[in-house]
Amino acid sequence: MASELMTIPARKGKAAVVRAGQRIKIINTHGQQVVDTWAFNLCDMNEYLSMQHTRAYLDKIIPQAGDDLVSNRRRPMLRFVQDTSRGVHDTLIAACDIYRYIGLGVSEYHDNCQDNFFAAMGALGHHPAFCPSPLNLWMNTPARDNTIVWLPPVCKAGDFVVLEACFDCVVAMSACPQDVVPINGVGCTPTEAHFVVLEG
Repeated sequence: MASELMTIPARKGKAAVVRAGQRIKIINTHGQQVVDTWAFNLCDMNEYLSMQHTRAYLDKIIPQAGDDLVSNRRRPMLRFVQDTSRGVHDTLIAACDIYRYIGLGVSEYHDNCQDNFFAAMGALGHHPAFCPSPLNLWMNTPARDNTIVWLPPVCKAGDFVVLEACFDCVVAMSACPQDVVPINGVGCTPTEAHFVVLEG
């Protein structure tokens, strides 16, 4: 049984409770949208999905189906169950914030994943002390000769990933508002994405 299909509006964020054994299916509706993704222990906001701990746990920088993603307490938090895309994701890059856009030459306020994260969590009554580095689904930022390259996603419309909660979590997502570099496609036009919570 599945919950209602939910929209992550373009340039905005959304969060949902995912209970132990439930799965969240995150859909790249138009095929060119990065979705920053976080998770927190529903009962203890001091425990969160940690990319730096996950990289050490997996001995690799890009997780794939079958992998466990771990918390800052080094215990499995989300299980990467399914991925219909080509498996190009990012665990290295911090969420964009107002300072990122200032550095890119934007002078006025710009929507950003960090603010989207806090707004999405706050909408469910949760107020984490800081924004951890996210799992950047579909973000194509390979390192070439020790240099990061900012490239469009390689997935297609309708591709999705499925993550299973190992314990009760709040999962937050941001349809990344980046429109200065082409990580959301060569047109630099962020679009909406979708998700649905599934029973295990």
